[in-house]
Amino acid sequence: MTETLITLHARTANTVLLYAFAMGAWSAWNYFRKQGVGGNYFGAMVVGELLMIAQGILGVLLLGLGARPSDFIHFLYGVLVTLMWPLTYVYTHARVERKEAGLYALVAFFIFGLSLRAVMTGG
Repeated sequence: MTETLITLHARTANTVLLYAFAMGAWSAWNYFRKQGVGGNYFGAMVVGELLMIAQGILGVLLLGLGARPSDFIHFLYGVLVTLMWPLTYVYTHARVERKEAGLYALVAFFIFGLSLRAVMTGG
């Protein structure tokens, strides 16, 4: 059971990595085309957020079963990854202009970097 959850947690982590990179590329593309973000981007952001929440739930289940990451900072990375998009949405007041597209690109690439660090510290 634990091995299956560990595998699922690792595969979901890879999905979060790729998804964050794709979201960053999408919003950067919009920024360089002098466009903002729209409803499609926000919908995809919600899907990514749900994916991160599922990742966190798997991590909590693993913690409950006695599995521990190799480094305690893994938990900090997980929490930050999950909070970045909602905090950015609140910070921008849901605006959709070009400036916000640039900010969402930076945040998505930051999420990508944090996710990569989380994978490295997960063990």
